[in-house]
Amino acid sequence: MPFHITGDPKADQALEEPFGLLLGMLLDQQYPMEHAFRGPAKILDRFGTIDPAAIAAADPEEFAAMASTTPAIHRFPGSMATKVQAVARIVVEQYGGHAERIWTEAASGADLVERVEALPGFGRQKAKIFTALVAKQAGVRPGGWEKAVGDYALEGYRSVADVVDPDSLQRVRDHKKAMKASAT
Repeated sequence: MPFHITGDPKADQALEEPFGLLLGMLLDQQYPMEHAFRGPAKILDRFGTIDPAAIAAADPEEFAAMASTTPAIHRFPGSMATKVQAVARIVVEQYGGHAERIWTEAASGADLVERVEALPGFGRQKAKIFTALVAKQAGVRPGGWEKAVGDYALEGYRSVADVVDPDSLQRVRDHKKAMKASAT
């Protein structure tokens, strides 16, 4: 299923690569969602690939410099470059360089949440959102995924997992804005 998260078809296409989708979710913190999910396309354009093995093997200083080039891949490009490389190493070492194995080989929704939560930069909430994203958008539904992700499995416009077109993107933005306003 094609993604419609960034507002840029080329950047959305980079999310169709499993590692690109994982990186987009990694970068989705303290940064607007659309910009975060454009990060994999920026890496692809500048680095030439989003292959986890190549990223894991890259010189950390050179990779951080690439990530910091304007427009940077994230608000905090240096620390995110480090996390991107750390996730790439795990994907190479534990999943043979195939990020999709994280979700296609998960025994259950709870197992998938645990696998994602074990990655650098992914906490419990983000792991649940990513599990819902994979289930809803990529159609990979390990057993019990709805229970594992809780409210993120519901119909609505709560997170990136619910973005399928420009209208739903706006509804997710509106929901996030309302949540932020109610928290203050």
